[in-house]
Amino acid sequence: MTDRQYQQNRADEKRNGRVRRAVRSWVSYYGNLAASLACIIVIWYVAAHWVDDSFKFPLIEGILGKMGYAVGDAYVWRSVAITMRRVTVGVFWGAVIGFPIGMAMGFSKLVMYAIAPFINSLRQIPTMSWVPLAVVWFGLGDGPTIFIIAFQATFNVLLATVTAVQEISPDYYNAVRSMGAKGLAPITDVVFPSSMSGLITGLRVSIGSAWGAVV
Repeated sequence: MTDRQYQQNRADEKRNGRVRRAVRSWVSYYGNLAASLACIIVIWYVAAHWVDDSFKFPLIEGILGKMGYAVGDAYVWRSVAITMRRVTVGVFWGAVIGFPIGMAMGFSKLVMYAIAPFINSLRQIPTMSWVPLAVVWFGLGDGPTIFIIAFQATFNVLLATVTAVQEISPDYYNAVRSMGAKGLAPITDVVFPSSMSGLITGLRVSIGSAWGAVV
């Protein structure tokens, strides 16, 4: 066997090993999820029949039947599409507003000291307190819901981005400057790529919290 063939075999073994580990992880995760759901259904079934009062404790058979009916109802899918649009648009605008502000606050102490008091003040106001104003500003319909979602998402993305930028090692700035980087190069070559982790984290948190405001 030549060195090239040996290296090729080693690469194939490593690739196959990664695939096997990924498959095992996938099976383990979804297998545990399925087992947990099955346990919940069994416990619910036994408890509901033991209580024997569908008003206090609905039967799991009835719930699954209604869910099956809802899946085939076009009105339900139209409502789901409207909800998804509201969540998507709200999170999008939250990212558009929060991400650049978060980068600026994380990169510049001057911007941090200038904006942080206003950000912290707005962030302490309960989200639902904005609902009356949102209705006055945007009227009935999608506008108030999108505003509330975007309001939440802005702070989630902003804070996650600030954290990501502040965790950048000074060695990266020194490295790009030693290579002749000037002007906005440190921002475009160091800050922007490094802040992507904060953006992704902020989006994940925002999508999760958006479902609480979409109603």
